[in-house]
Amino acid sequence: MFLHITCRLLVSLLLAFLIEPTKCLDNGVALTPPMGWMSWERFRCNIDCYKDPDNCLSEKLFMKIADHLAEDGYRDAGYVYLIIDDCWSERQRTRDGYLMADLERFPHGINFLADYIHKKGLKFGMYTNYGHSTCMGFPGTENHNM
Repeated sequence: MFLHITCRLLVSLLLAFLIEPTKCLDNGVALTPPMGWMSWERFRCNIDCYKDPDNCLSEKLFMKIADHLAEDGYRDAGYVYLIIDDCWSERQRTRDGYLMADLERFPHGINFLADYIHKKGLKFGMYTNYGHSTCMGFPGTENHNM
């Protein structure tokens, strides 16, 4: 019995000495994982604002989500990212080769929406694809790196 307790104690001490202390910066970075809201899981590629105006990917929807995150305590709990997923752009690039938001669904443009989101104390992000097209067939960034 004494030998058993002694062995357990020695093993515990050995393990304690093998554990190397970790050095961390106390700079406030990455105290939590990145937290926020992304449109894909709930709204997918719903772009029909005539049949489903309350649930289509639009400026109105993202402003409503930004208001909700800011006013209902989510932002203060750390949910600071609002990210537009696929299907936000026009199906074709501009003549100059730029991606452009669908102007029927985002009539004031992406800069307006980003400014609105930032004024709510949130961070704005957008999905695109490095290839020729996105998963849903909208233009990607291939040969048009941002």
